Amino acid sequence: MEYGIRIRVWGDWACFTRPEMKVERVSYDVMTPSAARGILEAIHWKPAISWVIDAIYVEKPVRFENIRRNEVESKVSASKVKSVMNGNEAKNFFIDINKERQQRASMILRDVSYIIEAHFEMTDKAGEDDNEGKHRDIFRRRAIGGKCFHRPYLGCREFPAMFEWVEEKSEIKTINESGDLGWMLFDIDFKNDMTPGFCRLVMKEGRIEIPSRKEVFS
Repeated sequence: MEYGIRIRVWGDWACFTRPEMKVERVSYDVMTPSAARGILEAIHWKPAISWVIDAIYVEKPVRFENIRRNEVESKVSASKVKSVMNGNEAKNFFIDINKERQQRASMILRDVSYIIEAHFEMTDKAGEDDNEGKHRDIFRRRAIGGKCFHRPYLGCREFPAMFEWVEEKSEIKTINESGDLGWMLFDIDFKNDMTPGFCRLVMKEGRIEIPSRKEVFS
């Protein structure tokens, strides 16, 4: 873990939505690898680097809670937005939330805390000034200072994530639970027509080993 990092993220609520649930939101038991990657990218990301999630440590017991939230039924399509941006008439570009609003149930996680263990790889867009040590130091400074490009969140933007840097030699206290978490969303392959990748994850005494991207998408 020479150029790896550890960061603790926590929050009051989280919802890592199962894609197989079409209407009501139901969260996975724990954070998904793609959600972990999104949090790291919110703190520091450049085209020169690609984050790789190695493991996720679960620090608090898994607790679910049912809530109801007001959501908007429809959304403006991306093609319509592009059309308006190109100067075409903005016909039917408005959504009246008072008419589109509907109440949906969600089964979400409550009082979560994780430690993300990750490293990054240099991409083909890395310049001469880019190297692993430089980007690790940048990430470390930003994490210690609480800086981010946008507020990281725990599955949904309504559930913000707090974060702090964790030194490599710090003791990690995980929950004493083990079990098969089943098939979970690993990530989206944006270079291959946004193909979703799934992997079967197992928690051993609170630690979840994450397979490599090559293992999932090969």
